[in-house]
Order: sequence, then structure tokens, then C-alpha cells
Amino acid sequence: MSTEQENRMVWDRRRTGHYEVWYATFNHPPTGTGYWVRYTLESPLPGHGDAYTQLWFGFFDSATPARNFAINKKLPLGALRAERDPFLLAVGDAELAHGRLSGTLAGDSHEVSWDIGFKPTLFLHRHLPDLVYRSSFADTTVLSPNLMVHMNGSVTVDGERHELDGAPGCQTHLWGRKHAHAWAWGHCNAFREDPTACLETLTVRLKRLGLVTPPLTFLSLYLGSEVYHFRQLGTLLRTRGRWETGLYRFGGVGRRVKIEGELRCRPEDLVQAHYADPDGEASFCHNTEVGDASVTVWTRRTAGARFKRLCRLTSLGAAHFEYAGRTPDGRVVKRHITVP
Repeated sequence: MSTEQENRMVWDRRRTGHYEVWYATFNHPPTGTGYWVRYTLESPLPGHGDAYTQLWFGFFDSATPARNFAINKKLPLGALRAERDPFLLAVGDAELAHGRLSGTLAGDSHEVSWDIGFKPTLFLHRHLPDLVYRSSFADTTVLSPNLMVHMNGSVTVDGERHELDGAPGCQTHLWGRKHAHAWAWGHCNAFREDPTACLETLTVRLKRLGLVTPPLTFLSLYLGSEVYHFRQLGTLLRTRGRWETGLYRFGGVGRRVKIEGELRCRPEDLVQAHYADPDGEASFCHNTEVGDASVTVWTRRTAGARFKRLCRLTSLGAAHFEYAGRTPDGRVVKRHITVP
């Protein structure tokens, strides 16, 4: 069953108080570099400006983080084109289709281009409880039409062309009224011990009636023929997640499986991006695409039995993660630069 329809634009081109994002993250293993591409739109509430679209690109070098940079360009809404069947999203000349992304961006002394294809996955990954997708409770809804794919094509950064030959990556779609009050996200489908395994984890803190909730963690691990999900409301008491500069730790305990993991990087591996919610409130996202991952899995035959270690998965310089909140992390120096 195709997941193409899950990438279709949700916005009706009229409603205010809406934002929407399509992003892809991927790596080039031979050079230890990582990439972050975003196609976005914003329809602010009245009094907070006109609707617009935006194209974002981030480059990360695990060996030489001084080379890291990120640039974005804001364009008028007329530069946005969206088609439903087949799915196509265009921000200026940059395009995202179901199985392809391309674009160019220049500014801040950098020039980049990408032309990439991938075979779409045959399943949809939902990060959140099923109830969220049937209601308007959540300020943001997120899902991955292409959670674990392998990219082919090329990326050119400041004249240096990198050929992608089955490079690990993902593509995700999210939308809503407002970003979470704070969050951490992690992804990896480049584990050394099992290249077919995939981790996706999300921890959020919500703000309701002036109060901020404790961290709520949604965790999934695809491992061989098994899929371990901690994403329904009933599992929230059995998961945990916390973060600080360059570190995101998470875990979950179920009846027959226990998962513990962490995503880690140096402060210089991160880029800080400034996001504006439709109501004008700012949030600050600190992202890397060249983090390290470590995930340990234990299983048991029956509830109450002793857990036995099943495996440990690791990835060096090919894990993707970020953390964000309403204040910037002062230890992250690199900024996502808006270019004219």
C-alpha cells in the first residue's frame, strides 16, 4: 500500500494559525557527512505577518565540524506549489515528490544543490498514539511516509560533489497549530551491527492551561522481523526521555522487551535553528545529522521473567537527533542563517 497520500499538503491555503513541514535527513558514509533538508510553509495568525514558504538546508561534517553550516531562504507564498496526485511539493525551483527531492540554495558564502531519488517504503510510521490522528487534540501531528530509505543521486556543497549510493535516510511530514513547548527527536537506520534496523524516538513536553507536562516519550525500534512500539497512551508510564546539550537518553520497558539508548554528539556538531510559531512565539531547535547512537535491547519469554540481553546496536557519525525549547542553548554556536 502506497504511503504517498500521507505526504499531501494538509493546509487548505486559507486557514491561519497553521504550519507544515516536510523534511529529509540522510548521510554520505564515505565522507562522514550528514544533511538536513526542509520544505516548509507558515500561515501566521492575524497580526503576525503574511503566509510564506521556506527552504532549508544543513550540512554537517563529523570529521571537521568547523565546516558545518546551515542556510534557509524565505519566499512569498506564491513560490509554493502543491499537487495531490501524484504528490508534489515545490518551493521555488526546489521539489519534493514521493521518492525524489531536489533543489538549490545559495547564500552566506555557500552554494548547495541536491538531486536525490529513493524507493518509497511500503509502510507508514506513526510516532504518536492512534487517537491523535483521529482528533484535533495535538498542536502538532507527525508521521513518516518514508521512515527508512536509501538515497541515490548526488549532493553538491560548495563545489564538492558527493555521490549517494544507497545512503541511509528518512523523510517525514508534520503539521499543526504550534510546535511542542519542548521536544527531542532521534532517528537512525545506519547501525553497524544490523543495517536493516531502524530507531525512531520522540520526547515532548506540552503546555496546557499554563502548565508544562513532564516529558512524554514515544519510541519505536524495527529489528529484523520484530517491531517494538511504545507509542500508545498506555505505554507512556513505561517510557522515559531526557536531554541536555548534545545528549538525548531514552528507554522503554514492556511485557517482553526492554530498550535503553542514547544519542550523543559534541556541541560543535549542532546547528541552532530559530522557528516562529503561527502565533509569533519563538522556539529554538538544535540539530545534528552526524551523531553517535547506542541502543541495547533485552527480551524475555513472559512478563515477570528475567530479561536477557538480545543485542546492542551502535552507529558512529550517522545518527540524526535534535532537541528544542523556548530558549536557546548557549553552548551551540552555529546558527541556521536566513539568506536573501
